[in-house]
Amino acid sequence: MEFTSYASGSRGNSYTVFDGETPLMLEAGLPIKELRKRAGFSLSSMEACLISHEHQDHSRSVRDVMAAGVDVFTSQGTAAFMDCTGHRMQPFRTGEVFSVGSWEILPFAAVHDAVDPVSFLLYSRYSGEKVLFATDTGFIRYKFKGLTHIIIEANYCDSLIDNGDLDILGKKRLVQTHMSFQRLKRMLRANNLSKLQSVFLIHLSSRRSDPDRFREEIQELTGKPTYCCEQNQILHSGFVA
Repeated sequence: MEFTSYASGSRGNSYTVFDGETPLMLEAGLPIKELRKRAGFSLSSMEACLISHEHQDHSRSVRDVMAAGVDVFTSQGTAAFMDCTGHRMQPFRTGEVFSVGSWEILPFAAVHDAVDPVSFLLYSRYSGEKVLFATDTGFIRYKFKGLTHIIIEANYCDSLIDNGDLDILGKKRLVQTHMSFQRLKRMLRANNLSKLQSVFLIHLSSRRSDPDRFREEIQELTGKPTYCCEQNQILHSGFVA
């Protein structure tokens, strides 16, 4: 699998995965000019774009991506909230598998303060790889078998939660709607990772995360290469450009 992070964080998120057959974009949270620039002006090569929820740092350029000829798949609730229609908009039901090219995709409910947020489990019929993509979720309710790649939020560390200027309500929201480093480690320990090949940590807080520590500890826990996707870096399958 080829994975690319164009941007990751509160100012915008966009990624791609490619199994050798079908390229997919995950999130469109950058302004379209910046997204085109970081994607090498090749948006039209994407088979589809998956959107996890309606917040602007994940959905900002949805209409522009559709105008570029790319189908957008998101939950029915998210599509309705964004008031986004047209033949390129493909709403799905959370919990029901759908196919895009060589990918079989299962959207499952995320825990976030959005209308109908989802995470995605992607299985490639072409390469046999199974990818978990989970961002903006307080925790994950499920266990998974046979994961080969994990792309997952590690937003903050409990010991760093007081960094910055969050008030009590802001801290409560953060804890309830974003994945902490500690919760991520518990989630990984709860799953069978015997087929895992790599881990990509996304949506790290600029003030409340420690990328070097996160990378080292997750790599030690899983025994697999681990990479941190940071806001202003383009990362191609673990190699920063």
